[in-house]
Amino acid sequence: MKQWIRFAAIALIAVTAFSCSSGGNYELVGVSRFDGYTPTTPYGMQYIHMGSFTMGNNDNDLAYTHTTRPRTVSVSSFYIDDTEISNTEYRQFVYYVRDSVALYLLAEEGLEDYYTEDEETGEFILNWRADIDWYGEEEKEVLEQLFIEEDEQFYGKRQIDPRQLVYEYYWVDFRSASTRLERDNTQMFTNSKGGASPVLSHNNRKKYIVKELVSVYPDTLCWIHDFVGSNNDAMSENYFWHPAYDDYPVVGVSWSQAKAFNVWRTNLMNTGKKRRGDLAMPSFRLPTEAEWEYAARGGLDLGQYPWGGPYLRNRQGCPLANFKPLRGDYVEDGGFYTVRVDSYEPNDYGLFNMAGNVAEWTVTAYDESVYEYMGELNPDYTYDAKQNELPVFKRKVIRGGSWKDIPYYLQVGTRAYEYQDSAKSYIGFRSAMSYLGRGQDVTGAGMAN
Repeated sequence: MKQWIRFAAIALIAVTAFSCSSGGNYELVGVSRFDGYTPTTPYGMQYIHMGSFTMGNNDNDLAYTHTTRPRTVSVSSFYIDDTEISNTEYRQFVYYVRDSVALYLLAEEGLEDYYTEDEETGEFILNWRADIDWYGEEEKEVLEQLFIEEDEQFYGKRQIDPRQLVYEYYWVDFRSASTRLERDNTQMFTNSKGGASPVLSHNNRKKYIVKELVSVYPDTLCWIHDFVGSNNDAMSENYFWHPAYDDYPVVGVSWSQAKAFNVWRTNLMNTGKKRRGDLAMPSFRLPTEAEWEYAARGGLDLGQYPWGGPYLRNRQGCPLANFKPLRGDYVEDGGFYTVRVDSYEPNDYGLFNMAGNVAEWTVTAYDESVYEYMGELNPDYTYDAKQNELPVFKRKVIRGGSWKDIPYYLQVGTRAYEYQDSAKSYIGFRSAMSYLGRGQDVTGAGMAN
């Protein structure tokens, strides 16, 4: 047996030497599946170079909450959207879910234009390149279940039922996998002293794979229930769909919907890269609270606002953001509700509306004392609350203030929260993405050094 093992080891070394050698030199040259990795800045994003900054409030704590005590932290390089996600961008996500559900229904009914059959396995493969004929005789009959039932229609208007637009995705709970020791699946090995030590077995990986089902359609009624005693019916009916608001920030989107959007956006980008033979990029996600504040400051470490501060008007007396300057006065800043996502001047990192317009979701869970115990290296605190948990566990940090907020909430160090399953007319989001590497030679970034 020992001779066989020795022979196998020699054979393995020989195979490795021939397969990994460079020009017959038999040197250690490493193994790579690709010629190299050149990071590129995703469309619509800005590269933010790694750095350290003073995180927390730089002015008086007007609410006396003591939840943002200043501390120095460091953040690694990342990308972030230069504007908030707009209605037209989020609508692309809604259209994808709509078409996907329709395609599945048509394939299940055996309409051959919408699927193909694998010759080897006999399995059915959906034809994602097919153009759905919504008014075809066969298609219309099958897809009728996607529309609002006749007795619920308004003046007989045929409309897609938003309750049918559900996005299914999966994610891996790495934190649980890294901290939970499954004693029932523990293996034992003998150490050098003859004792037995436990080894965590990952045979049951499915425990850490989480399935999510998310209804993707925004809550367009948020304009009604957010402002009791106000006439906002026109916004409720038109804001998400009318082309007049295409480039305005999407609202009525919950934290869970924003998370699902980023999963879809990741798949969309990597599918295109795979077809071109390119290497996949990291996942889109919501920014952490620290990343958001670092980006909002624009390199001005102790500034109160993205443009520095402490004033909210320029030398001509014009407001620098979309907010509520005075009690009851929503129009002095040039807007009434939201404004275009590229309104006002960007900060020094090229980011628009990091103060005002809409408050923005972060991935960070809200806790009053988190600044006391979170780390100094890429600080973050996450908690994935289940649907049946108490509301206090569902709080997520929002940043930046909105069109209906007073100046205090526009400060880069001010933190607030909202519940992850709620949707408001004054909360939107923007995406972020981790940067792989030290932060050098970034194509199109112009900031690496």
